[in-house]
Amino acid sequence: MDRITIDPEICHGKPVIRGLRYPVETMLELLTSGMTIEQILADYEDLERDDLLACLAYATNVVKTKDIYRIAS
Repeated sequence: MDRITIDPEICHGKPVIRGLRYPVETMLELLTSGMTIEQILADYEDLERDDLLACLAYATNVVKTKDIYRIAS
């Protein structure tokens, strides 16, 4: 989890990858849109596979530790 950092001076304090301006949220959106890890790495050459796996691990931990509430539809 040392690949995911939170700094109020970077991206308004959102979790990002290694202090870069790549929000975890954005990487998760790319993955859920159907892009593969390889496609994302081709578009973001300064990222590594472990960075994207850290995003998935971070999301898993958030879901484990936060209360989840149903949103009215």
